[in-house]
Amino acid sequence: ANPINLIFTKYLLLIIFDSITISTYFLLHQVSFLHRLIPKYINSPILTIEIPISILHSFASFVASSMGNLLGCVQVDQSTVAITEQFGKYQDVLQPGCHCLPWCFGFQLAGHLSLRVQQLDVRCETKTKDNVFVNVVASIQYRALADKANDAFYKLSNTKGQIQAYVFDVIRASVPKLNLDDVFEQKNEIAKAVEDELEKAMSAYGYEIVQTLIVDIEPDENVKRAMNEINAAARLRVAANEKAEAEKILQIKRAEGEAESKYLSGLGIARQRQAIVDGLRDSVLGFSVNVPGTSAKDVMDMVLLTQYFDTMKEIGASSKSSAVFLPHGPGAVRDVASQIRDGLLQASCGYVWRV
Repeated sequence: ANPINLIFTKYLLLIIFDSITISTYFLLHQVSFLHRLIPKYINSPILTIEIPISILHSFASFVASSMGNLLGCVQVDQSTVAITEQFGKYQDVLQPGCHCLPWCFGFQLAGHLSLRVQQLDVRCETKTKDNVFVNVVASIQYRALADKANDAFYKLSNTKGQIQAYVFDVIRASVPKLNLDDVFEQKNEIAKAVEDELEKAMSAYGYEIVQTLIVDIEPDENVKRAMNEINAAARLRVAANEKAEAEKILQIKRAEGEAESKYLSGLGIARQRQAIVDGLRDSVLGFSVNVPGTSAKDVMDMVLLTQYFDTMKEIGASSKSSAVFLPHGPGAVRDVASQIRDGLLQASCGYVWRV
């Protein structure tokens, strides 16, 4: 750089800042002087002026800014760049800070460009493979690149519209290939496809795609209701199967318990009959030994007859017994004795076979 130009620029900046400081000081001094002077010498309440200090500061800032623009000073805020032109042609990108932009040489400020991350929510209606219309909401986070600020400022007139068009194109090309359930499962793949397409397209215009998210997938209300009913029916079917399996297990266990109970009951009855047979046998043998001339059959008939009358007595004495019709007579008693004898012998043989 030419040393003479640097010295000239340095002294020009000093003169500009001194002019702004002196002008602001005198302006505040004069306004404050009038603020104190007018109420003192003019007693009319109509002409009494009350000027808050914040208004004075705002007015002073406005005057300083106007004088700065008049003298060619430009302020660029943080996370922002400014685009400058000379006689309508792109000149440079100004970084945050204070810059001298002499308008007398044709320099002017074309505009500002924010470098902050911005977000655009795009709602796109499309149809799935199984003919269900859904609203897909995509959230696009993007920002302008500082080293391509001139491309971002000059090449696109409607950045949000451009991004929205690419999002529509990708979503309406991807979702119709999937069923509704697959759309919910593969929303990350859809977001990745949108991000890749946007990154490839917007990088040429000086923008970077930071993140792409599919934040919501909204089918029609009737479709959502039907999906909930299908889910509820499937869960009810599973619950019914589980309940049936539980009842099956209960019945099997109950049947096994009853079978085991009947088996044990049969063993008890067989042992009881065997005990009765053994007792009768001992009684017959003892009676035959003590009473000469009697056979074992005579003693057995007498014992069975005695038990028959004891049974009839117990039936008649029971309070819960009802009418019982039995054949009665000498021949009937003989038949009852033979039936009881045959039953006892069969029980004895069955018990021996089980053992």
